[in-house]
Amino acid sequence: MYNLKKVFSKISSLIFILLVILIWQIVSSLGVIKKFMLPSPISVVAAFCKDFSILLSNSFTTLEEAIFGLLISIVISFITSFFMDRFSLIYKMTYPVLIITQTIPMVAIAPLLVLWLGYDIKPKVVLVAIVCFFPITVGLLEGLKTIDSDSIKLVKSMGASNFQIFKYVKFPSALGQFFGGLKIAVSYSVVGAVIAEWLGGYNGLGVYMTRVKKSYAFDKMFAVIFVISFISLILIKIIDLIQVKVMPWNNRQKEN
Repeated sequence: MYNLKKVFSKISSLIFILLVILIWQIVSSLGVIKKFMLPSPISVVAAFCKDFSILLSNSFTTLEEAIFGLLISIVISFITSFFMDRFSLIYKMTYPVLIITQTIPMVAIAPLLVLWLGYDIKPKVVLVAIVCFFPITVGLLEGLKTIDSDSIKLVKSMGASNFQIFKYVKFPSALGQFFGGLKIAVSYSVVGAVIAEWLGGYNGLGVYMTRVKKSYAFDKMFAVIFVISFISLILIKIIDLIQVKVMPWNNRQKEN
C-alpha cells in the first residue's frame, strides 16, 4: 500500500497533465473553440515535428542568452549580498533600490536595451541578468541574515575572521535560500530572453514566435510555448541535481 501511494504521488502531476491534454483535444475536436484560436494537441505536435530543426536551432540561441545572463546575475548577486550583509549602510542604501527595480516591467526595459546595445546577444543577456538578479540576491541575503547567532559567536571565539565566518558558517547555511531563489531565476531567465527577442533579433525562440504570430500559425505558437516550458523545466531539474551534490546533508535530512 505504501509503495502504491509513493508511485501515485510521483505520477499524479503527469496524470493531471495528460487529463488536461485529453480535455483540450476533445474541446478542439468538438469545435467548442475554433481551431484557428485553439489548435488541437495533435496539430501542435505536428507543427513541432515539422519545424523541429528550426525550433532546435532557435532554442540553442535562447538557451545561450539565458545561461550567460544567469551566470552574470549569480556573480553580481554574490558580490552584492556579501557587501550588503557585511555593511549595514550598504544594505540600507541598496535594498530599497532592489525593491524598486521589481516595479519596472521587463517590456519597458527591453526596448531601451535594444536601442542602446543593438540587436545581437548583448541586450538579451543584460535583460536576463537584470531579471534574475533580484530573486537570487534576495534569497541569498535572507539566508545570510537568518543565521544562528550562537554559531557566529562560537567561531568568533575561535578567532575566525569575518571572511572565514562568511565562508564556513553563513554561506553554507544560506545555500538553501540561494537555491530557492536560483530556481525562480532560472525560469525567469528563459522568459526574459524570449521577451528581449520579441523586440529585435536575428535568431531565438522569441524571434520565431513573432514570425509565426504574424502568419497566424497558432499551432506553431503553441509548439514554441511548450518548448520554452520544457527548457525551463530541464534547467530547474539541473539546479535540483546541483543542489543535491552541493548540499548532501540536506538530502540526508529529507530521507530521515
